Amino acid sequence: MVARPSKVRILPPPLMFSFFKKREKKEPEDIKEIFNYLKELDKNLEKISKNLDDLKEKSNFFIQKIGIVRFNPFSEVGGDQSFSIALLDNNNDGVVITSLYTREENRMYAKPIKGGISEYSLSEEEKTAIKKAQNKNNGKTKRKFNNPTTDRGGSRSY
Repeated sequence: MVARPSKVRILPPPLMFSFFKKREKKEPEDIKEIFNYLKELDKNLEKISKNLDDLKEKSNFFIQKIGIVRFNPFSEVGGDQSFSIALLDNNNDGVVITSLYTREENRMYAKPIKGGISEYSLSEEEKTAIKKAQNKNNGKTKRKFNNPTTDRGGSRSY
């Protein structure tokens, strides 16, 4: 048998609900309080502006551009299971990753990209992925889904 409490207690509302209560603000009583309030607003605005400028500066190094190309490196077997993907920041720095898929194994390669180029030799698919990523922000990329003109052994862009 489960014991039941003899009295039901009503708990106070959680803090979350008290957060939504309307807070009463004290109206400034004189010009001095108004100036102090404006000074505080000005300080807060400066902090927010500085934080926004810092964020804009840092955002240049976030991954902003992505280009991917699927392809079949072996025209006699399989499908478009292999791919190259370029991940670039605003300065066209980043990495291109290529995965070559076969029935027996899967190999992956990563090459650093600086200013849109690599010190390592790039395949045509890797070059295409980088170009697609660089054009991502310019609205120049076109999507091709189920393209009947792409045959086995060719490259497919997404």
